[in-house]
Amino acid sequence: MDTQLQEQQQTILVVDDNPTNIEVLFDVLDACGYRVAIAKSGEVALKRLQSSVPDLILLDVMMPGIDGFETCRQIKASEDLRDIPVIFMTALSDTVDKVKGLKLGAVDYITKPIQHEEVLARINVHLQLRHLNQTLETQVAQRTAELTASVTQLKEAQIQLVQGEKMASLGQLVAGIAHEINNPINFIYGNLRPAEEYIEDLLGFVDCYQTHILEAPAPIQARMEEIDLPFLRKDLPQLIRSMKLGADRIRQIVLSLRNFSRLDEKEFKPVDIHEGLDSTLLILQYRLKRRDSGSLPITVIKDYGVLPPIECYPSQINQVFMNILANAIDALEEQLQLDQQTKQSQSPHYSAEHPPTIHIQTLQQAADRITIHISDNGPGIPEALQAKLFDAFFTTKPPGKGTGLGLSISYQLLVEKHHGMLSCHSKPGQGTQFVIELPVHQSVASHPLAAIS
Repeated sequence: MDTQLQEQQQTILVVDDNPTNIEVLFDVLDACGYRVAIAKSGEVALKRLQSSVPDLILLDVMMPGIDGFETCRQIKASEDLRDIPVIFMTALSDTVDKVKGLKLGAVDYITKPIQHEEVLARINVHLQLRHLNQTLETQVAQRTAELTASVTQLKEAQIQLVQGEKMASLGQLVAGIAHEINNPINFIYGNLRPAEEYIEDLLGFVDCYQTHILEAPAPIQARMEEIDLPFLRKDLPQLIRSMKLGADRIRQIVLSLRNFSRLDEKEFKPVDIHEGLDSTLLILQYRLKRRDSGSLPITVIKDYGVLPPIECYPSQINQVFMNILANAIDALEEQLQLDQQTKQSQSPHYSAEHPPTIHIQTLQQAADRITIHISDNGPGIPEALQAKLFDAFFTTKPPGKGTGLGLSISYQLLVEKHHGMLSCHSKPGQGTQFVIELPVHQSVASHPLAAIS
């Protein structure tokens, strides 16, 4: 037997109603250095286990009262006892009985009459296995605790890094990402114009052919019908235009990221804010449409006032519009999905008379300032979360659906770079409104703080 196990003088509980068997096992086990405990019935064994836990149990199957099977079942049902190895002792040779015992959680069988060498060999194997298992569990627990502590320390270090460096480190990160994206998107964008010209030439050639060949051969007629030439001629230019819009939007986003990182500063210039809003809505148009027959499209109400040209970085302001409008659409889609799930059991939030809606209002607040109100009739934002909306990395979206940077970037672009204001007003169940305030001329700009209410 293993020296370390001997030094620990492990305890073996023998459960048997036969005095002869008990005496024989006691003598054998005691001679090998084990501490031996005795129980003459299943009931006594279970009671004894409440106060003393052995390292291994030798359990007779056939006993009066609670038999070995039931005793084993109750042992394995206990959180504190289930890991104790149980070896059945039985004169039964039926495979069904052996399988029954193993299914109850026993680790082995010893067949009566008991052979001393076999008993000791099996006990030694299972005690060693248990010892190794306990050692492994201890090592795993220690390693898990170390890893948990390391993860906690890493998270704390990350928070300290973000707080200490603030947005400087983030600026370097997004500048690198912007650079990596910029090259391939410029390649795509630069080839769209030649592709558009080639397509125009091809369509012009088709028009010329149809003008001079009034009766095309049958194979050509069949091919024209197969590809639906009228639809292709109508849709292909629109397809190219949408690709240009998408590519241009990516370029604008890259530019916004580079501007955010303060590595690509440009001069302020006067722009039409309404054009920026309209172009952003155009990019998001696909998300405003009806998704399926059971859903409602998102209605956009534009209530534009008369505004003067606003001095700003256009791409940055458009990025703010994109972030706020995309968040509004996310909120409305969340409520639409909830309506789909609950419409059979209760009244939905939206209806044909009360559709999901985004309302955009622009006003000239004073001679030198304008405001833009972007509202939705979505589920709203809990008051406890509103104070965190402009914090970096804070998001209420599920993992993988939000970075927590959109509103933080918007805040910095508006407040720090444009000397404006960004505030949020929301009540659960009543929707959310973001208010953007911008100076008309940057030379007379004040530096107000952003507000949350």
